[in-house]
Amino acid sequence: MQGIIVKGIAGFYYVYVAGSGIYECKAKGIFRREKIKPLAGDRVEMEVTHEGDREGNITKILPRKNTLVRPPVANIDQALVVFAASSPEPNFFLLDRFLVSMEYQDIPCVICFNKQDIGEEEKIQSWIREYQAAGYKAISCSVKNEEGIRQVFDLLRGKTSTVAGPSGVGKSSLINRLVPDAKMETGELSQKIQRGKNTTRHSELLKVEEDTFILDTPGFTSLYLPEIGPEALRDYFPEFAPYQEECRFRMCRHASEPGCAVKQAVEEGKVSKGRYEHYLAMLEELQQKKKY
Repeated sequence: MQGIIVKGIAGFYYVYVAGSGIYECKAKGIFRREKIKPLAGDRVEMEVTHEGDREGNITKILPRKNTLVRPPVANIDQALVVFAASSPEPNFFLLDRFLVSMEYQDIPCVICFNKQDIGEEEKIQSWIREYQAAGYKAISCSVKNEEGIRQVFDLLRGKTSTVAGPSGVGKSSLINRLVPDAKMETGELSQKIQRGKNTTRHSELLKVEEDTFILDTPGFTSLYLPEIGPEALRDYFPEFAPYQEECRFRMCRHASEPGCAVKQAVEEGKVSKGRYEHYLAMLEELQQKKKY
């Protein structure tokens, strides 16, 4: 029997099997011996030990497409990065750090500006154009007014998506809208998975529809930058790519070097000035970090 781990807590793993529901499983000792830790998002093979109590053992972890370190999850197809259009105002430096982190881990991103009902339409559209020009899918929605939800559904369909973003932007409201039976499921499974009973919440996979999952990742608001060298940061700003070959120096960092085609593109309005300034701030941070 095959399934997908939706949550792991205290040595138990909760495996969703299509058509059968969720089983509480333990992992075979071989995983401990080989120092392999099952993760939310893992596709696994399992054996049922007690159908009545819906218990089983994980016997095999199928090959992973990818693994995220923060949060520790597997087989992510994309990140849905949620920021508010207003209240709170979007922190674009934080957003760009998220995007660098996802680029580093080769995870495509969809940017969603929630609360469009209280934001300025002209501003929102300018943000969407800016990030689309940088190579990202960017949309807006209002969970409160039920606007743009279908577009979010369409971008999620058939994928496993992690939901990221700072507090107060409406992530929980969006998740509840996308998974309307999430609260009901929590009530039914509370004794098994202990959701909401622990002070430390764990990453949890929620089924939107068959073959479509979203991963609620509490605490996924870290400002950390991946362990990349300053010379490599430029590779995680996709809008730089069309101009880098035209720079005078092959290893140009697009900072103080003369003959930099990326800086020229910024001056001509072809590359976002705001994102370029965020790039310089991150570059300085990584350079300082390398010194120590």
